[in-house]
Amino acid sequence: MIANNIFKAIGDFFTDVLFPPLHGLKGLGDWWVSNIINFGFVIVFLVLLGYWMKESLRFKKEGTEDLPK
Repeated sequence: MIANNIFKAIGDFFTDVLFPPLHGLKGLGDWWVSNIINFGFVIVFLVLLGYWMKESLRFKKEGTEDLPK
């Protein structure tokens, strides 16, 4: 019964708290404004990917990429 209450609480939180602002964006009618959150996620992903690739290149140049344990 406790597990059922936990999952019900998580579902209520997403339905009542997190999704209503997104439903408001959906009704704006402009495709660019409706997808602003997606563009933000893509930008964050690209920044983090660039950082990861830069660090990977730095470790490769230093020769510490795959040291034996």
